[in-house]
Amino acid sequence: MASRNKCLALGFLAFLWAELCTEGKEEEEQTCRLLGKFDLNGYVDAKNHSLVIGGLFPIHSRTIPANESILEPVSAKCEGFNFRGFRWMKTMIHTIKEINERKDILPNITLGYQIFDTCFTISKSVEAALVFLTGQEENKPNFRNSTGAFLAGIIGAGGSSLSVAASRILGLYYLPQVGYASTCSILSDKYQFPSYLRTIASDKIQSEAMVRLIQHFGWVWIGTIAADDDYGKYGVKLFKENMENANLCIAFSEIIPKVYSYEKMQRAVDAIKTSTARVIVLYASDIDLSPFALEMVYHNITDRTWIASEAWITSALIAKPEYFPYFGGSIGFAIPRTDIPGLKEFLYDVHPSKDPNDVLTIEFWQTAFNCTWPNSNVPYNSDHRVNMTGKEDRLHAMSDTFCTGEEKLEDLKNTYLDVSQLRITNNVKQAVYSMAYALDSLSTCEEGRGPYVPGNTCAYIPDFEPWQLMYYLKTLKFTTHDGRRIEIDENGDVTGYYDILNWQLDDNGNIAFVKVGEYVFTNSMFELVITKNTTIFWNTESSESPHSVCADVCPPGTRRGIRQGEPICCFDCIPCADGYVSQEPGQRKCKQCGEDYLTNAQKSECVLKEVEFLAYDEPLGFTLVILSISGALAVTAVTVVYVVYRHTPLVNANDRELSFLIQVSLIITLLSSMFFIGKPSDWSCMARHVTLALGFSLCLSCILGKTISLFLAYRISQSKTRLTSMHPVYRKIVVLISVLVETGVCAAYLVLEPPRVYKNMEAQNTKIILECNEGSIEFLCSVFGINIFLALLCSLTTSVARQLPDNYYEGKCITFGMLVFFMVWICFVPVYLNTKGKFKVAVEIFAILASSYDLLGCIFAPKCFIILLRPKRNTSEIVGERISTLDKGIQLTASSVSSEINNTVASTVLDE
Repeated sequence: MASRNKCLALGFLAFLWAELCTEGKEEEEQTCRLLGKFDLNGYVDAKNHSLVIGGLFPIHSRTIPANESILEPVSAKCEGFNFRGFRWMKTMIHTIKEINERKDILPNITLGYQIFDTCFTISKSVEAALVFLTGQEENKPNFRNSTGAFLAGIIGAGGSSLSVAASRILGLYYLPQVGYASTCSILSDKYQFPSYLRTIASDKIQSEAMVRLIQHFGWVWIGTIAADDDYGKYGVKLFKENMENANLCIAFSEIIPKVYSYEKMQRAVDAIKTSTARVIVLYASDIDLSPFALEMVYHNITDRTWIASEAWITSALIAKPEYFPYFGGSIGFAIPRTDIPGLKEFLYDVHPSKDPNDVLTIEFWQTAFNCTWPNSNVPYNSDHRVNMTGKEDRLHAMSDTFCTGEEKLEDLKNTYLDVSQLRITNNVKQAVYSMAYALDSLSTCEEGRGPYVPGNTCAYIPDFEPWQLMYYLKTLKFTTHDGRRIEIDENGDVTGYYDILNWQLDDNGNIAFVKVGEYVFTNSMFELVITKNTTIFWNTESSESPHSVCADVCPPGTRRGIRQGEPICCFDCIPCADGYVSQEPGQRKCKQCGEDYLTNAQKSECVLKEVEFLAYDEPLGFTLVILSISGALAVTAVTVVYVVYRHTPLVNANDRELSFLIQVSLIITLLSSMFFIGKPSDWSCMARHVTLALGFSLCLSCILGKTISLFLAYRISQSKTRLTSMHPVYRKIVVLISVLVETGVCAAYLVLEPPRVYKNMEAQNTKIILECNEGSIEFLCSVFGINIFLALLCSLTTSVARQLPDNYYEGKCITFGMLVFFMVWICFVPVYLNTKGKFKVAVEIFAILASSYDLLGCIFAPKCFIILLRPKRNTSEIVGERISTLDKGIQLTASSVSSEINNTVASTVLDE
């Protein structure tokens, strides 16, 4: 139906404006006549005026569908009286009269008007645009002078699609057109619409404001419903682009058909019903939205929050109390309201009796009071639309009640007389003033100082060209009656602000437009401000802000997993992997924790890992420290005993100096275990193994010196030939060489590849085990390999010397001590390798302490026992005679039999 109507309209235009030329005699002039006229209604006042300003207003809301049986194009008639459009039209007339009365604007020039009803349809807008250009009353079309006065420009039309259609024609002639309600962003394209300007903001601004409003309330899942015209389609297109840039999602996008279609309307209703989106953007005019509102009532669709565009947020056609359960709580953007002085009185000054031919006023009166004006054939309340059942209503209502003319406008409550929400109405006023100020600037131009080249010339009223007036319109700046500053930019757009309105019920049960904020847009600032002390009404079950999401925001500890083939707002919440966290809700990726951190149970925070090492203040570490210090004190006590009894035979036996060195080395090894306790550092890692190795090297080399002496003493006792024992100096040389070799290896170890602190995280994921990295295994094996070699030599030599026939049994004690020494370290290896963490260090300390206590007990305990508790045995006769060898070798001698053990034992004394 819609396509056919468009084709008929275009064909009719071609047919209507064809010229029938008839030729008479050669001397007669060729004449033309019009084949038909457009069926247009409106108002004209052009007599005695210098200039005329045209106007396009939707005084009706639709055209009557064409009769399909008529094949020829016919100019359609209109129905559905629009009180709002009628008020806009009256505002233009009021503003022109106001300008004519002023002396500061166009003082010697008066303005007239020619206004047409567009019926809110494209075809009527095109018809009116053609009539503006050529007229249809005279035999010869007279460009821009069809009323007898010069046409300066056009105000209108009322909707974006209407302005687009009219401007494509008017723009061919560069005829200025100032819009008051058309917000479609495409009208800012000066390549397509070079002569179009407006006093209302572009939908580019409104779509950005809608997205900011959505972001402010935390909504992410939005549905869109748009009218099937330029206003709805371009508005939603810009809105979708801004939503995508803000990472928000469109749940569905449907259209409201211009001509009722059950299938299309049902598709939109089903999308709203089935979608989880609870917030829906409605980009449509109030006239297009009216059938959709009936559908919402019919299907009882509630619990939705509607974001309204400026075209219907304050429309009385939609803002009815019976619609509040379905559209209550709507929030949207409106043009700032104002008061227009004198307008209310002018609107009341209307009556059919003033002009019997004024069909629009008669229809207004009949529709407002639901009566029939006497002797009038003007229909009203007719409706040829298709209703929700799919059938066509053909109503031609004529009331049985005749109008008396005594009806009072004060008793009416309709949109026409409602001056409490003058928003677009004020835009009409400013559009007229824009034209007037531009004409005033053009008329006051001084020759030689004009804007046109060459020669800085001026234009003059009334024979100026359209492009000359456009120069002044494009650079226009003026202040309105309410103090607002109007500045039209190079694209024909203006800056300013929107009121953010919320639908609420007042005390009388009527819908109130409550201002809850503003959206300010200038050349340098875009700011959304929601008033804090204003309560917003939400049409939800909880009376709280709606929850409009495809999926709830993922809590901390999870990440968003996108569902294949669905918008980014639809996702699954996937727990973060081990070692990863998400600290904020709704994160796309989990953040990896540092190597020193682990995740908490909720995986929402990185928690510092527990650092494990053998500390002084824990029971195990404290115990080992006590054992280490106790061992050192025990060795110190032995040293004191040795010093006090240094001249006794038992202390002097088998090299007293080596005994003191052994005691010193045992103190070193015992205290070296302290380096293994506490928090490791680079210096403690280097000190612990090196100190231990040097201590054991000194100890074992001294024991080796003793065992070699015992070994040689045994060989002398068994040999039949004369042998010479080892001189004491040689024993110390053995000790010195062993310690120097160990020191050299340790020095190379520390210089080339020293041990360092190492954070062991492989052993346990939840802990950081601070331990020492040995650096070079080869060096470490070399360092302790020397000690092992010394221990083996000690074991071999003392195992032979233990059979020495003497009542002094040091050889047996050393043999037993070395046996225990090897057993400790042999057991240590598997236990050490299978232990982790601080217990690994404890095992090593235990081995150090055990081996140190072993050598202390086996070598010095028997001697201290005799020295302190059996002093009678600490004699030369018992221990062995001291033989001075001088330049001779040490000789083996036997002494008396011990009376205490009642057996004979050979005693051997090796001289110092």
